[in-house]
Amino acid sequence: MKRSLLSRSVRAVCSLSLAAAAVSTSPARAEDGATLDTVVVEGDRINVIPTEPLESVFGFGKSAVETPRSITTISNEMLNKVMITEIDDLVALTPGSFTQSFFGVAGSLDVRGTPGENYFRGVKRIDNPGNYPTPIGASDRIDVVRGPASPIYGPSKIGGYLNFVPKSARATSGSYLNEAQGEFGVTSGSWDKKIVHAEVGGPGELFGKPMGYYLYTEFENSGSYYDNTTTDQSIYQASFDVSVSDNVRLEFGGMYHDFRGNQVAGWNRLTQDLVDNGTYITGSPASLDTNGDGLLSDVESEAGNISYFIFGPTISDPAEISADLRDTRPNMALVNPGTARLNGNQVLVQEDDTLEDEVLTLYFDYIYDGGGIMKVTNKTFFESLDNNNENIYGFSQFADTWVVEDQLIFSFDLPATGPVKAGLQVSPSIRHQDFEHGDNFAYEYFDRRDLTQPGSPVDRRTMATRGQEIYSAHTTGSYTDYALAMMADVTFFEKLNFIGGVRYDYLDMESTQELDSIDDPDNPFDDPGTSADDTESATSFSGSLSYELPLGLRPYVTYAEQSTLILGQGGQIPKPTLAEGNAVADSKLKEFGIKSQMLDNRLYVAIDYFEQERVDYNAQDTVTNNTTEAKGYEFEARWVVNPFVTLTGAYTGLKVYNLGAEDAGTQFSFAGAADVPGVDPTLFLGGVLPSLVMVDGREASRKAGIPDEMFSLYGMFSFGGMLSGFTGTLGATHVASVWSGFSKTVKLPSYTLLNASVYYENQHWKLGLQGKNLTDERYFRSNFPDLFGSSVVLPELPRSVLVSASYKF
Repeated sequence: MKRSLLSRSVRAVCSLSLAAAAVSTSPARAEDGATLDTVVVEGDRINVIPTEPLESVFGFGKSAVETPRSITTISNEMLNKVMITEIDDLVALTPGSFTQSFFGVAGSLDVRGTPGENYFRGVKRIDNPGNYPTPIGASDRIDVVRGPASPIYGPSKIGGYLNFVPKSARATSGSYLNEAQGEFGVTSGSWDKKIVHAEVGGPGELFGKPMGYYLYTEFENSGSYYDNTTTDQSIYQASFDVSVSDNVRLEFGGMYHDFRGNQVAGWNRLTQDLVDNGTYITGSPASLDTNGDGLLSDVESEAGNISYFIFGPTISDPAEISADLRDTRPNMALVNPGTARLNGNQVLVQEDDTLEDEVLTLYFDYIYDGGGIMKVTNKTFFESLDNNNENIYGFSQFADTWVVEDQLIFSFDLPATGPVKAGLQVSPSIRHQDFEHGDNFAYEYFDRRDLTQPGSPVDRRTMATRGQEIYSAHTTGSYTDYALAMMADVTFFEKLNFIGGVRYDYLDMESTQELDSIDDPDNPFDDPGTSADDTESATSFSGSLSYELPLGLRPYVTYAEQSTLILGQGGQIPKPTLAEGNAVADSKLKEFGIKSQMLDNRLYVAIDYFEQERVDYNAQDTVTNNTTEAKGYEFEARWVVNPFVTLTGAYTGLKVYNLGAEDAGTQFSFAGAADVPGVDPTLFLGGVLPSLVMVDGREASRKAGIPDEMFSLYGMFSFGGMLSGFTGTLGATHVASVWSGFSKTVKLPSYTLLNASVYYENQHWKLGLQGKNLTDERYFRSNFPDLFGSSVVLPELPRSVLVSASYKF
């Protein structure tokens, strides 16, 4: 029987208390370890000004203003104050981070208009475009790095990445506490939101050696605004920092995440009238369930003849299409059409839709620092993903993937030579990833279900993951990446700084398309029961120059060429991609910017202009790593006005182009009701319309779903006197209007979200009240704009409230 949230919470608190008692046998002393130097900013109570050294960009421990790259770092305190509860909320503080909907699952951030990657303590995790929602609340800090990763960290996507520093990383500070400290908290809110968390950290000994530890656990059992949607998840984190000797330190720990929920496709039968007024086309097509099992199989779909190909929204003849649909595709027509007003919670989800994930993440770091010019770090990382995803309208997927990586980093702090000071890193590494992935999308029908009615045999599909039909592609295989990287950090006359690096990768790859896959006769490489293997060399490099001017100004320029491995949603290399020689692709980045930290470090400002592009048209994954070009401006500011007022602001001006579509002159997409003007949509909503959208010129290749302008402004306030202990936040985020799909026939309106919160905190208690979308703005987020953006759209959440209470001990 499933344990209740309360019983799991009680067990968690007891477990953490026992663990604290077990390891807190003697207090560690401050001299047992060393801490990194940080700048203390007067009045900065929530770590708004990014002064602490960052290892997530280049590994040289530079602060954000010293780093010649566009980067945003967000502390756990800021995550709470600005009400960032999922990745999609990061746009409030982070320029260039607006993220399209991955069927309602916030797995990773879109950075500069392209899917980003997730890193854990500086090591790349298994790809998570939308397999499970990455837990934000379990983070002590998040670094959003725009542009490719350092050569030390491996082949990466050009857009950027998120580096998560887990709460358990507080073991570093825990080693200097005199006694264990911790917290227990509960959160409740709109739509039956229920979360509990417990954490404890402190000093101890391990085999007589001084150590610090930090343990964190979180449980959620929540409902949702959306129909037939729930979240049930558990998160466990632990980390330990052991001083083996004066020169050797061990850092090890891990995280386990168990998630149970579902994807949310949103509204189907998309029209401009539906977006503007909520007017929905009702009605159902005839049932094709000829064997009476209550499901629509692939065989029954083929026999029903419910697919019709068209050319774009302006090419085909409406009268000819209408006549042809009536004559040759009668099963695509709705038999009882009408209209109704649709609410935002009425979405394409059925009760047995499921998204299930188990993720295990482990790390073990050996650090030798003899106090001389050399420091040695060996980072060992392991992660496994077990994923199952079923959507009854016709998509199912599973993934069983694991990865192990070892990085050996030699860091040299070279003696100064006259006006020159230099640091050097040399890093051999090896990464092995093993994957098995299957998905079925060949008979995916968004529009057959009438959302005003429950699901029925008309629209309920058979699932490959339930053994009811074969997969579109079932892939097994692995790859091993042997690499050597070098980075240099050189400063001239204490003003001019150069950071550059190069990386060489040797990739050994193999992939098999299993027999239970659909045979595509149009692709000679898409053949079930066959394998492909290949070895490939890849080189990446980057170089940055910055100069420290008076008034704290620091202009910089960066150029990078980056290799990336094309992986699918489950971390797999598709066999046809490998057989065609398109598994590795190249990207380029140009970035110019200026940063400043002034007014006694109370004001941080950064502005940049960038151009980035993928240069391989054939090597791409439409879902996870599209071939695009992006250019734009980004601005970020943080100002601690005084001990009582802090302001933050962010702006993004962005244009993203689909280079593959521009090169081919067409873009494959699934047409929606608005894509065939002059044709009654009730003639085809019972099936699917695969289409080619014609692309004539650069502007026609602009990607949909990505706003060209976004800006946000937040104020954080601390009170004194009779209101001592109270803090508050008030902020707004504005997003420009966008086209929902590549065909550009349905436009989603611009919107402004107003959020506010108030907190009270004393020595032992912390109470909070948060409100999101206070004006109850009606807004939407595009779903896979290139493929499905004209068919489905996600109506976003209305006004919501969260109440939280924590006890600190």
